[in-house]
Amino acid sequence: MASLLLLLLLSSLPSSLSSHPSVSATPKLLTKSNNTVHIQWSGVPSPSPLDWVGIYSPPDFPDDHFIGYLFLNSSPSWLSGAGALHLPLANLRSNYSFRIFRWTADEVNYRHHDHDHNPLPGTRHRLAVSGEVGFERAAGPDQIHLSFTDAEDEMRVMFVTGDGAESFVTYGLEEGRLDWLVGTEVKRYERKDMCDSPANSSLGWRDPGFIHDGVMKNLKKGRKYYYKVGSDAGGWSDIRSFISRDSGSNETIAFLFGDMGTYTPYATFYRVQEESKSTVKWILRDIEALGDKPAFVSHIGDISYARGFSWIWDEFFNQIEPIASRVPYHVCIGNHEYDWPLQPWKPGWSYGAYGTDGGGECGVPYSLRFKMPGNSSLPTGTGAPHTQNLYYSFDASVVHFLYISTETNFLKGSDQYNFIKADLESVDRNKTPFIVVQGHRPMYTTSNEVRDAPMRERMLEHLEPLLVQNNVNLALWGHVHRYERFCPVKNFSCVDTASEFKAGVAPVHVVIGMAGQDWQSIWEPRPTHPDVPIFPQPERSMYRGGEFGYTRLVATREKLILTYIGNHDGQMHDMVEIPSCHTLQDDGGKVFVEPALSWYVKGAVVLMLGVFVGYALGYLTRCRRDAVQRATWTPVKSEET
Repeated sequence: MASLLLLLLLSSLPSSLSSHPSVSATPKLLTKSNNTVHIQWSGVPSPSPLDWVGIYSPPDFPDDHFIGYLFLNSSPSWLSGAGALHLPLANLRSNYSFRIFRWTADEVNYRHHDHDHNPLPGTRHRLAVSGEVGFERAAGPDQIHLSFTDAEDEMRVMFVTGDGAESFVTYGLEEGRLDWLVGTEVKRYERKDMCDSPANSSLGWRDPGFIHDGVMKNLKKGRKYYYKVGSDAGGWSDIRSFISRDSGSNETIAFLFGDMGTYTPYATFYRVQEESKSTVKWILRDIEALGDKPAFVSHIGDISYARGFSWIWDEFFNQIEPIASRVPYHVCIGNHEYDWPLQPWKPGWSYGAYGTDGGGECGVPYSLRFKMPGNSSLPTGTGAPHTQNLYYSFDASVVHFLYISTETNFLKGSDQYNFIKADLESVDRNKTPFIVVQGHRPMYTTSNEVRDAPMRERMLEHLEPLLVQNNVNLALWGHVHRYERFCPVKNFSCVDTASEFKAGVAPVHVVIGMAGQDWQSIWEPRPTHPDVPIFPQPERSMYRGGEFGYTRLVATREKLILTYIGNHDGQMHDMVEIPSCHTLQDDGGKVFVEPALSWYVKGAVVLMLGVFVGYALGYLTRCRRDAVQRATWTPVKSEET
């Protein structure tokens, strides 16, 4: 009788007490980032859609300090209590482990949520823990990316190692003969350098590794170079290649976008940017199609969207490495790299613009993981490394590119304003007929970004006159996660209509923040329709849409073409063509069109002044005519897409 009662008692207990869930991960050793681990489990009783697997690195962190998670119902066989998931892993320079949890409906806590207010899974009932998975060369070189320096015959390469041991860059003109060798400088940042949570919390912080910076020198113009990074002791990367700069080329090619972010193969504390995968895919297609032509990438703010979760930076550099190890990858700072409550410059009128978007990073990972040309710097005021890569410029064949910071002081009298003014005034338009200015927050947008309205007012007051007076051709902005192209605009008015477009009268502004982040604000509603919003498209807005994608710039001495490529098909969705002539004013204030003269023509002036006068007059007439013919505008779209 006693044994019967015991049997009845055991049968009435929850099945979770009489089963033995298990989880395993194979292989135990991965060779490099993006290798796939296979997570298998069995014995999960009464499977529920809320059962999940947590991803941990380092493997000994607390249950609620996962880096990401997946629900078991992602596996087709989950209802059987067994299944498998396949997960590519980034090298975080630490081992991984995986834990299975039971999460019940009555434990869902909507106060413990991600930034979309979706509840984060609970860790009260842990069912199983896997063994550890690591990398063969966890400390070896990873996250390789290139950038220009201030010298045309150089190329910078940066990468990360786990131990900071002495590392090198070896390079040459033949894949089998890497004859030159340079050392690298090493930097890193610490948890104490972060300004706020989650960046300085045990939840968000992970060891970022050691950041190496090497410069390849004495490069011949427009040549293909092969290189690899690392050391004999710590291991070498695969051999990569790039095309060196060529100021004598009559072509400039760039791929430009903002707000791309990072895709991760798991859910985490913030929404990830799945569309960033497509942006990288199509840009890589375009780079491969170029062959041996030089090009570069321009990412204008809101880079990784790590926002204080350190491992997202690792995932980001792992994602962009296929393109950033082949062409220079240039950036400017955005609110999600920098902003925190005690940032050094936060004027009263900006109360709605600058908040906690940086996740407590205060620009430190951005400043050390990249190194752009120039030496712009701003103290954080916290003892952390200074904020770098704020404003700078460089020439790329026929285009002068200027990058600015919308997160730090740009008002008249500031260091940045003085730099912008001096830079624009010093551009040699015979050498670089085009000027392209880039920054994160837009000067013009018809998106309903009311919090940034006071900032836009200051940008229009302090910066727009510099752009107009110096005949800037193109101004590119991010922050608004849409694409929008304006006419040549000054003080909210089109200087030219579509059919009478002339070069240099005013900049063409384009918002290009559509590379990955999917949060979208609405367009500006019509004030007279507060209950039923209508989103009119002003005359100055030539094209606008919500399609993810990027822009491709191709310029010669004659014209600059900016093309908007959509991610859903990799095809052109919009295009603007800008002729190379720029406007100047004579002493009487009259506007005239000046052709972009080459250096050899300039030399001919000295020897053949009479011939030149006749040539110039003829060319002047032709340039005016071509400025109309070359203009390619898409008509205004009156409906939102």
